[in-house]
Amino acid sequence: MPKGIVMKMLAVYLVYVLVVTSQSFADEFHWLDWRGPDHNRVVSKGHYPVRWDPDSPLWKLDVPGRGYSTPVVWGETIYLTTGADGQDTVLAVDWSGNLLWQTPLGSEVPGRHQNASGSNPSPTTDGSAVFVFFKSGHFAALERDGTVRWQTNLFERFGKDDRFWDFGTSPVLTKDYVVMAQMHDGDSWVAAFDKQTGDVAWKVSRNYQTPRENSQGYTTPVVYSHQGTEALLIWGAEHVTAHHTADGSLIWSCGNFNPDGTAYWPAIASPAICGQVAVVSFGRADRRQPRLHGVKLGGSGDVTETHHLWSRRDAGSFIPTHVAYNDHVYVLGDRGDIHCIDPLTGESLWSGEFPSGRGAFYASPLIAGGHLYVAREAGTFYVIKLQDDGFDLISQIDMNDKIIASPVALLGRLLIRTERSLFCFGEKED
Repeated sequence: MPKGIVMKMLAVYLVYVLVVTSQSFADEFHWLDWRGPDHNRVVSKGHYPVRWDPDSPLWKLDVPGRGYSTPVVWGETIYLTTGADGQDTVLAVDWSGNLLWQTPLGSEVPGRHQNASGSNPSPTTDGSAVFVFFKSGHFAALERDGTVRWQTNLFERFGKDDRFWDFGTSPVLTKDYVVMAQMHDGDSWVAAFDKQTGDVAWKVSRNYQTPRENSQGYTTPVVYSHQGTEALLIWGAEHVTAHHTADGSLIWSCGNFNPDGTAYWPAIASPAICGQVAVVSFGRADRRQPRLHGVKLGGSGDVTETHHLWSRRDAGSFIPTHVAYNDHVYVLGDRGDIHCIDPLTGESLWSGEFPSGRGAFYASPLIAGGHLYVAREAGTFYVIKLQDDGFDLISQIDMNDKIIASPVALLGRLLIRTERSLFCFGEKED
């Protein structure tokens, strides 16, 4: 082969390697929303601490006010929301734990529940802007320097929030829009907004008749692929629905999750997608009423009669969202039971119980470097080793502060937000 052709082929290969390597590094250095880079709370590569001393973090930042949102990360900047000095506030923190800026957006509406705040929804970012929502209805896009790109109040525009507890749904990004869902006792809807201007691109109603309180949803939509096109999966008001992200139109809906008509079952845990199955929790674990369902994805129209794959009455989660990993789904119950299930059958491959302790589990699990991380409300962190044959608890760490936000893992570091602080744990760099 002529030397010139060989050199051209080598140059193309080197460019390819550089692009792939750069993209891989970029993906690992972004935590785009509370679910992470792949929207599933899983980081399969890298090594992460499994034991740490709460008194010896890489760094610790005292966070002003009260907020329970999960941080997001773009590059070397961490973003989170809080209620500081009675204001809905967005913070930016650098990779060393230094506060970069703090932007208030208007008066805070504080949380009603003891484990809630006016800043429950987590931010999301595409690297160009940070998108945030608060219990007050404040909805905004901020530039990376903290200036406000646009801001509006969705409850003033579309009607007050009519739910008993605190707003929990986070904004999600599609290819073209930032999307919010409102599921409550009033007019429920899903809407997409232009990322640059905040203008409404589309808005569709999502209303179902349910027993008392069951229309009130706290889940976050999941972006997924439906037959090669971008779609949203939404769980709430006793229905799983799929929508085209281009215009919000309904693709399919699945109901009949509450044939007994039990009341006071709002949807809080978001669904997890594993392959072509959505795993959905329903029912109050604190009243020994958890339900777990498997729903086949795909189809069109009302698929209620055809897409229920299985149902269980002995497992489920009221608040923590499940994690899908390596063809399994990990379901953390509010009281500390955990099941590794086969999403096609619903059967437990193994199950276990975390040690008893104060409080329930609110934060969603995280899988990083072959380990599963969970946090109890009262501040105890547990790490288990993932394996096929059972529950293997390897550490139990008391953070000495309440934990509601879900942990974040990237580039060998763990970010843990407690009620008062943001911690970073990992190996110290030379």
